[in-house]
Amino acid sequence: MTDGTTRDQIVQAADRLFYTQGYENTSFADIAEAVRISRGNFYYHFKSKHRILDAVIDERLADTRDMIAAWEAASPDPADRIRAYIDIVITNRADIERFGCPVGTLTTELAKLNHAAQQEANAIFTLFRDWLRDQFAALGHGADADAHAMHVLAFSQGVATLSNAFRDRDFVGREVQRMHDWLDALKTA
Repeated sequence: MTDGTTRDQIVQAADRLFYTQGYENTSFADIAEAVRISRGNFYYHFKSKHRILDAVIDERLADTRDMIAAWEAASPDPADRIRAYIDIVITNRADIERFGCPVGTLTTELAKLNHAAQQEANAIFTLFRDWLRDQFAALGHGADADAHAMHVLAFSQGVATLSNAFRDRDFVGREVQRMHDWLDALKTA
């Protein structure tokens, strides 16, 4: 196993464990066991849990940028791009039902811990907010673009939280359809 590969595996395992168990409840030993490496090899790559968290956040930001780029490549229509974001709660339904939104749960936990990395984790929401605002501006809603972006972010977090609480797939489907209908009405306004 090469250093890059081992490091990448550590980050991927830590990301999954932080999501499924929580940051505070995940130990070095949990991550080392998931990757099947010795603690010494683990410490060679990461000296602290905070550094692993930084790497996880960096990876999530990169993945988010890649996802946004894929949405932009898939359609020139900003409404279609916004729909792709709205549909995340359907696309990732199984994980969201079990563990909530990966971004929301991490930022909430870090806020409760008053963790220094909270602002870095919030950068993922900021990336989505800025991108959604640009999409609404491209639809001709420049004056309200940020308010619309925040509305869509609030929708996704609310639906993710209630999906995790109630595991009601019909509810999630209805709410996604309502957001699609709202977006269609906004597009024609």
